[in-house]
Amino acid sequence: MAKVCGICGKGPIVRNQLVQTGKAKRKGGVGRRTTGITKTWKYPNLQKVKVWRNGNAKAMRVCTSCIRAGKTMLA
Repeated sequence: MAKVCGICGKGPIVRNQLVQTGKAKRKGGVGRRTTGITKTWKYPNLQKVKVWRNGNAKAMRVCTSCIRAGKTMLA
């Protein structure tokens, strides 16, 4: 089962996670230095809910932003 919202199509995104060391210049240090870059994934907050589709109740994985926005008719 894909990690994608059944209504809006929101899916996972790839981002870089930075690891830094040192003290910021404005706080009296010599500056921050990047000591590591790791690729990480950020997943949408999907919930399994029953949704009315074409007159039938169907279980779908829907993101919470769609549920809060009222884009679903929950069964």
